[in-house]
Amino acid sequence: MADAVMFPRVAFVGIGLIGSSMARVLRRDKLAGSIVACARRQETLDACLKLGIADAVTTDPAAAAENADLIVIASPIGTNGDIARAMAPKLKPGAIVTDVGSVKRAVIDAVAPHVPKGVHFVPGHPLAGTEHSGPEAGFAELFQGRWAILTPLIGSDPAAVEKVAAFWRAAGSKLATMDPDHHDRVLAITSHLPHLIAYTIVGTASDLADDLKQEVIQFSASGFRDFTRIAASDPTMWRDIFLNNKDAVLEVLQRFNEDLTALQKAIRRGDGDALHALFARTRAIRRGIIDAKQA
Repeated sequence: MADAVMFPRVAFVGIGLIGSSMARVLRRDKLAGSIVACARRQETLDACLKLGIADAVTTDPAAAAENADLIVIASPIGTNGDIARAMAPKLKPGAIVTDVGSVKRAVIDAVAPHVPKGVHFVPGHPLAGTEHSGPEAGFAELFQGRWAILTPLIGSDPAAVEKVAAFWRAAGSKLATMDPDHHDRVLAITSHLPHLIAYTIVGTASDLADDLKQEVIQFSASGFRDFTRIAASDPTMWRDIFLNNKDAVLEVLQRFNEDLTALQKAIRRGDGDALHALFARTRAIRRGIIDAKQA
């Protein structure tokens, strides 16, 4: 529990699962004096007021950012540049701008040019989420035990970076700092490729004949159910992720295709030793994830 307000005024531009969960942390620990939420849809803003996670709401990013000490861009990546451009005239000296995007280089390239001198930009990415979206889906414990990655710019103000890090520690996150390009390569394999595979597998099932499709749904085993959970994630968010991290995603997708071809050959040839060796190696990765308490 915090002993003092960390940010007198916090603005969220975008207040879905991640933004609303952050707002709940701020409320729970009394880290913010006031919270303003910005969204395009009035029903989203009405939900924020009803849930008590915002003191004021607006559809205008500039109005949200005015006099804010911390501004969190929590909208789909493709909108970040326009949001930063709109907010720029209202950002006060000393304010901190951060984000929660799953891609960092594209966000930095889109946002940084619009951040005025004297305002601090600290890009971030909490590695947490569910398949649900909207402010109703958020909960303060979402980040507990999960990683939050910061990718500060060269020359970033250490005090501003520390304030953002302090928030994530209050949320229960573990902290890491990475180079933005390295972050994007890591996330391409740990997050982006698995989502792409899930969307593809569930898409294949949706193209089956109606009678077979119904049986796939009725008799879904745990593997397919897990894929459908991932594939239920926000389509706008994931469209923007793939478009904005395409080089890293295409690189890892090429490697995956090569590995898949090798697996296909092993099955065709009846090479049980090769299959067993692969499955044993991948099983060890799962054990490592469990040991790291990320399961």
